[in-house]
Amino acid sequence: MADPDRMRVFPSAAAPAGELTVPGDKSVSHRAAMLAALADGTSILGNFLVSEDCLNTLHAVETLGAEVARQGTDVKISGLGGRFRAPLRELDMGNSGTGLRLLAGLLAGHPFVSTLTGDASLRSRPMRRIADPLAQMGCEAELLGENGCAPLRLRGGALRGIWYRLPMASAQVKSCVLLAGLYARGVTTAIEPLPTRDHTEIVLRRMGVPVETDGLRVSVEGSAGEPLALRCVQGIVPGDFSSAAFWIAGAAARPGAELTIRNVGLNPRRTALLDFLKRMGADIAVRPAPEPAEGEHGPWEPAGDIVVRGRALEGTETGGEEIPNLIDELPIVGVLGALAKGRTVIRDAAELRAKESDRIATLARGLTAFGVRVEEQPDGLTIHGGGRIRGGCEADSCGDHRIAMAMAILALFADQPVTIANVACIATSYPGFRDAFAALGGHTEP
Repeated sequence: MADPDRMRVFPSAAAPAGELTVPGDKSVSHRAAMLAALADGTSILGNFLVSEDCLNTLHAVETLGAEVARQGTDVKISGLGGRFRAPLRELDMGNSGTGLRLLAGLLAGHPFVSTLTGDASLRSRPMRRIADPLAQMGCEAELLGENGCAPLRLRGGALRGIWYRLPMASAQVKSCVLLAGLYARGVTTAIEPLPTRDHTEIVLRRMGVPVETDGLRVSVEGSAGEPLALRCVQGIVPGDFSSAAFWIAGAAARPGAELTIRNVGLNPRRTALLDFLKRMGADIAVRPAPEPAEGEHGPWEPAGDIVVRGRALEGTETGGEEIPNLIDELPIVGVLGALAKGRTVIRDAAELRAKESDRIATLARGLTAFGVRVEEQPDGLTIHGGGRIRGGCEADSCGDHRIAMAMAILALFADQPVTIANVACIATSYPGFRDAFAALGGHTEP
């Protein structure tokens, strides 16, 4: 009997051609669902990401009193007018650090006890980074797991606004602080060491919340414990750039390929991979989507088509300010380093060690299994590419969805079939990955 948690990938010399779409953006889907659940009226979210992570967020807001109806990728959420109801059970966020950390911020402003938990992977990820600022704001935040990990029990209520300087560049921590600040007395300001994703700020503004930015400072004024005044919205969630990244990379590194990916989110704080690839010599063009016609509901964020034409790539480096906006794409950056001629360096990325797996160590082991020479540093990797991609091996994703998909792309370039272990995790963010993989000429067996 086939093991559903293992995937055998067969190499392909064919250059992918044609076009495809990718599912809705995970980050936007999480935020839009949580805030729509608190809005006054009914919100409609088109192209919502129907993945395990985002479905867990929908289940959580239902447990907190919102009404959710789903038809395909269209989600209708009837909001609660600014305040959640006390949950009768734990809120299980599955594998989603985004879901847990953001919802914790909103729940911190509610005068009841709530507990957030998740699967074994999520319960191993650091949560003191949100518990500490929430405690400074006046929320009782108790970490029930070992070593500062979930489950996280919150006793929310009267919060006070704070100035909080983030010790690391993290959009999740920034968002947690700002969302808690919505219920606080006074102004809450998050100060980032580097610019990170601004999806939370964009969704809040769409729903009528003034958000002030001044360089690396982001501020909101709280309601002093009163119900939030959020307007309901209708909009289309753009295609997830992080999902598109696998196809962009696979086509860019294959001479002769020509691939168009339609309706992808083009938030400039998400598209650092395009700049990285252009430094490698990739041929990439971006076509922004036209403005929606009168009466049409446009995307929540900028979107458009990405056209990729494959050619030989050269190694390059990434680090510093680029890392926060490339963080989810670094597993596929590692694959690009293996396929490019010369040396590729990833630095200043120690945050990778606190993801679904220790992505630095997991990626190093995976690339080494393919015969790629890799040097592991505390904050990154040096990858010596351009050589043979050795098949006949097994790569273990360690239950990390982005590592699993990156290894599948690399396996297309191998000289023999490759087995990838622990692939069920792909469903957490990209349930249609195998179908898209097959449409582009990739062949897998369970």
